[in-house]
Amino acid sequence: MANEVNEATIEDQAMVQDERTTATSESQDRFINRELSWLEFNRRVLEEASNPNHPLLEQLRFLTISASNLDEFFMVRVAGLRRQSRAGIATPSDDGLTPAEQLLRIRERVAVLAAEQQSRWGELRVELAKENIEVVEPAELSDAERDWIVDHFMLHVFPVLTPIAIDPAHPFPFIPNFGFSVSLELMRESDGRRLNALVRMPAKIDRFVRLPEQLAPGKVRFVALEALIIMQSQRLFPGYAVKGQGFFRVVRDSEIEIEEEAEDLVLLFETALKRRRRGIVIRLEFDANMPEELRQFVAGQLDVVPEEIFIHGGMLALNELSDIINIARPDLKFTPYNPRFPERVRDNGGDCFAAIKQKDLVVHHPYESFDVVVQFLSQAARDPNVVAIKQTLYRTSNDSPIVRALIEAAEAGKSVTALIELKARFDEEANIRWARDLERAGAQVVFGFLELKTHAKLSMVVRREGANLVTYCHVGTGNYHPFTARIYTDVSYFTADPAIGRDVSRIFNYVTGYAEPAGLERMAVSPISLKKRLLQHIEEEIGFAKAGKPAAIWAKCNSLVDPQIIDAFYQASQAGVQVDLVVRGICCLRPGVPGLSDNIRVKSIVGRFLEHARVYCFGGGHGLPHPKAHVYISSADLMQRNLERRVEVMTPIVNPTVHEQVLDQIMVANFMDNQQSYRVLSDGSSERVSLLAGEEPFNAHSYFMTNPSLSGRGKSLKNSSPKNLFKRLQSR
Repeated sequence: MANEVNEATIEDQAMVQDERTTATSESQDRFINRELSWLEFNRRVLEEASNPNHPLLEQLRFLTISASNLDEFFMVRVAGLRRQSRAGIATPSDDGLTPAEQLLRIRERVAVLAAEQQSRWGELRVELAKENIEVVEPAELSDAERDWIVDHFMLHVFPVLTPIAIDPAHPFPFIPNFGFSVSLELMRESDGRRLNALVRMPAKIDRFVRLPEQLAPGKVRFVALEALIIMQSQRLFPGYAVKGQGFFRVVRDSEIEIEEEAEDLVLLFETALKRRRRGIVIRLEFDANMPEELRQFVAGQLDVVPEEIFIHGGMLALNELSDIINIARPDLKFTPYNPRFPERVRDNGGDCFAAIKQKDLVVHHPYESFDVVVQFLSQAARDPNVVAIKQTLYRTSNDSPIVRALIEAAEAGKSVTALIELKARFDEEANIRWARDLERAGAQVVFGFLELKTHAKLSMVVRREGANLVTYCHVGTGNYHPFTARIYTDVSYFTADPAIGRDVSRIFNYVTGYAEPAGLERMAVSPISLKKRLLQHIEEEIGFAKAGKPAAIWAKCNSLVDPQIIDAFYQASQAGVQVDLVVRGICCLRPGVPGLSDNIRVKSIVGRFLEHARVYCFGGGHGLPHPKAHVYISSADLMQRNLERRVEVMTPIVNPTVHEQVLDQIMVANFMDNQQSYRVLSDGSSERVSLLAGEEPFNAHSYFMTNPSLSGRGKSLKNSSPKNLFKRLQSR
């Protein structure tokens, strides 16, 4: 399937060859298009739906993730390009494509990707049936199942459906984002009058109806809700015969535009969220069986142009297949994993402050429990010696233990400042709710800058110890979200280093008081100094290479887009610096181009857990890995938005044990992985990494699940240090 996705037309192949031969440090061809690179990442996600190393239902999960990713891509990225194209904007992207040209190429790639999704679903459907899990068509139902469906429909579905005949008295209804509807062409049996009708699928009812197992012993059988509605259409439109039918689904523009001046930011966002729900349709999906005349009717009513119409030869809304994944078949899912709790905290009787004061600590999620972050704040809320807590919140869960701890602290009379980012896409409503709850508890709630998203992950606890105030800090690469912390790989750094404490305090004051932080001692913050620090380190590595010293750069991030950073990497490569990058998603850099990026290698890891941590390492004249190398963790990806339009932080790791864990354990394991890694190629495509002759398989996720981390080990684990990975990497 991956080979089929990569195959293009002869013209596309010629274009790719041109890109390989003409990319230079002066041409726009040195960049891969951001949107096309993202689609290639989503192809990698889809390829995991065919990975035989994953259990069957986990393969299905990757298919649903790929489908869900594509929805969000249209809601945000394609919607933005559509707005530009409609406005006549022809400003090219960094790679030289206008919005209209990007939309054309996106449509071509999406058509291939969507066809591959449908093809894989067809294959998975057969494989699931072999495991007695079936999604059946009406013709495959037994008489007993048909009788059961009638009762189920009348009791659980019929009361919430609203069949609508479209005529001047019943105009075409509003279809919300992700609205899935059944469209019908009807003929009145009494006089032959024809009319069009539709039935919106209710959002609060499961998409797949599970049939009673006693009707088909030993099997788990589902029927899609839309098929059930078609089966019972006579009950919805009595006296009418169905002459044509089909399904359609809409995806709407869901980006929020905010005016620069706003007196009440919360009120502004509440209004904007209502506008989002009525955003214009930017993708209209039909099933291939819908009659052409009926498709034209629906498209006309929704004011959709042909370029925004996609016809599928299979099932719509593949993301909703997640309903099937939830069945009790543990044999077809990953073995459940229970994260470790840092032993050093246990050795200190669960006292987070004592463990942190003893020595800096890194917690590697999801292999180590996010509970330690919750415990850190819960302990702060209840500790009578804690006088103040400051916390950023970008995304968190609906029932957030982090927010509960902050509310408890505020109600206990502590000074609590919560910096909540209202512009966290698709989490705006939840963040507004948390802001109001915190304010009611007595916390100071700040929304940060109007023009900048506050994306930094910071928590700061000020504790009275004797005659002094001691500041304990948590700096993370991921959100304060207990659920995603179980599936995202992130790094939590705890420290009582006074210099870090002063820097974190200055950064909080920057966001709450607008005054730029003067004299940061260790950390860097965007949009002020973070990008400058990165470029400075790259320039230093270039100098080391020119001086004949070891020169190396390692980086791990989700996206690499910023043209200035990319050009700096190109210059480093040309100077002889070895640049090794782990980029999960978008990568606009072309690796391995002769004369441009010979010394740059890029890989992407897609597996059981979602790679999310950002780590940046520079040899400092010693090469990598080395105890004296510069190692940073960060909340920022290498994108313009992160480096120039967000408040992000980058924190140096100087404690020797933590330094070794991040550099020699986490980074080296990522480079060693050959089980869930893809090599990013110079034309923007990617290929799965294959084992070389005699090479041992190495799965980074499995390694972290079975080896203790260095800095979190307590006394009971002090002799269980993982073996030196770098020696194994060198031996390859």
